[in-house]
Amino acid sequence: MSRQNPVRPGHPGGQLETLQEISDIKRIMERSSRFISLSGLSGIAAGLCALAGAYFANTVLNDYYFEYNHGGGYTDKNFESLKIKLLALAGVVLAVALTLSFVFTWRRAKQNHLPIWDLTARKLMWNILIPLISGGLFILAMLQYSEWRFVAPACLIFYGLALVNGSKYTLTDIRYLGYMEIVLGLLNTQFTGYGLYFWAAGFGILHIIYGVLMWWKYEKSPAPLKG
Repeated sequence: MSRQNPVRPGHPGGQLETLQEISDIKRIMERSSRFISLSGLSGIAAGLCALAGAYFANTVLNDYYFEYNHGGGYTDKNFESLKIKLLALAGVVLAVALTLSFVFTWRRAKQNHLPIWDLTARKLMWNILIPLISGGLFILAMLQYSEWRFVAPACLIFYGLALVNGSKYTLTDIRYLGYMEIVLGLLNTQFTGYGLYFWAAGFGILHIIYGVLMWWKYEKSPAPLKG
């Protein structure tokens, strides 16, 4: 009766097994400490929603300025109507983008047999919401005083800070997207007349690029997840 010899320390087979065990441990720790179900398709969907929103916002602004130039000039009523239309449009775009992002994230979590709402997800959400809520209240205060010039830069900067703040609880790649959003927002402060274009670039184009890269890196040929 043959007996299998144990793998000696230093043997190539033993080293491979050790490396595999280390890889498994690292993967398990990552799953327990980071929310890794974010989908690149969520970024693409959010980017497309932002570009569509920018297109409609540009249409609304063109209509307002056409009326401004040909309909008797500025009136408080027209300006209030403009603000309501833009805020309503922003709310619709945000709702659609969040819904699509949730659907794609939920689908990826289901495929990987991971929970969609656990302690790590709650930590991620909390760290993202703090800068987002602060930025939202700051932007509402600017709108209260009809200060529109820095609305788009503030959106980009606070959103970037939210991504950087939450990156420690999810894929680290999201941190670099946050850095780019912050830089784009700071540049926008020097070109305030082009806020809509910077907004479209930050929330639209950057999101699509990020989403494609994340899909290619993590979802096109995903490594099998082991429990």
